[in-house]
Amino acid sequence: MREVAYTDVVDAQGRIASLIHRTPLLRCSSLAQELDCLLWFKCEHFQRTGSFKFRGASNAVLSLPAEVAERGVVTHSSGNHGQALARAAAMRGVPAYVVMPQGAVQSKAEAVTAFGAKLIRCADTLADRERTAAEVQRATGAHFVHPYDDARVIAGQGTVGLELLQQLPEVDVVVAPVGGGGLLSGVCLAIHEHHPRVRIFAAEPRGADDAARSLRSGVRQSLDRACTVADGLRAQLSDRTFTILRQHLEDVVVVDDAAIVRSMRLLWHRTKWVVEPSAAIAFAALCEPSLLRQCRGRNVVVILTGGNVDLDSLPWVNPTRQELQQKQEREKEGP
Repeated sequence: MREVAYTDVVDAQGRIASLIHRTPLLRCSSLAQELDCLLWFKCEHFQRTGSFKFRGASNAVLSLPAEVAERGVVTHSSGNHGQALARAAAMRGVPAYVVMPQGAVQSKAEAVTAFGAKLIRCADTLADRERTAAEVQRATGAHFVHPYDDARVIAGQGTVGLELLQQLPEVDVVVAPVGGGGLLSGVCLAIHEHHPRVRIFAAEPRGADDAARSLRSGVRQSLDRACTVADGLRAQLSDRTFTILRQHLEDVVVVDDAAIVRSMRLLWHRTKWVVEPSAAIAFAALCEPSLLRQCRGRNVVVILTGGNVDLDSLPWVNPTRQELQQKQEREKEGP
């Protein structure tokens, strides 16, 4: 397991600068006034392929030697990493194979094939994703690029933090989602190299709360079953990301699905930004009283990680997966 250092993030920024969008840091004055903080949004939903994942994927693909890259790349993904890797591979002119669960958002699956990658479906469990990806790798000889447990991916995601510091050097607090921990690991390394005073918080869905349990126990916890509307956050920390985050994170704020959906809708209403649940959770976490009390009057940056939303299945129109499961459990219990 290769360690990731700040210098890797700097190298990644130089490597991918010509490919990625330098995403804006924007404000919403009405929300800032209501929350009584100097609120900024780092808008990664404006990134190529619709999420921050293109940063890590492009860094990983560009880092490969020619003789390795020509065999192609393979990954498993709930969606955003898959389409990012597909796009990065297409830009380098190499094959890409993406394993996605049957329950993945349809628009994300369609984007994978639109970018020219071969889409392979599998069952919804992480074990099935890993097994299927391994089978594809053996059959094709393609290089495996993990969605988050990869030093090059983490370094690429960390460029979000470098940009953020360049745009707002006086930042006090950063809030970002956590699933597998690749984004937050890179952001922590980038920001704390120069500004160790910045407090960095993770936002995690209650139905996939392994990071919160891991950070509080000091031992990496497993995630037996993820049940949340935030499909991009159903992964669990790796040893690599856990090691980084336990050294840098201030805390993990656990958020219910209902709060995620409310925040997603509120962001659309106030800013006209369509962000996915896995992005809206960071704003939902900021609105939690326990965190908001610590942010009053401070420069707070919420990282909005992606905007790949299935418009035919908006969560405030259709019940969330967690709500459906809870209903089924109540029906099993009887009156």
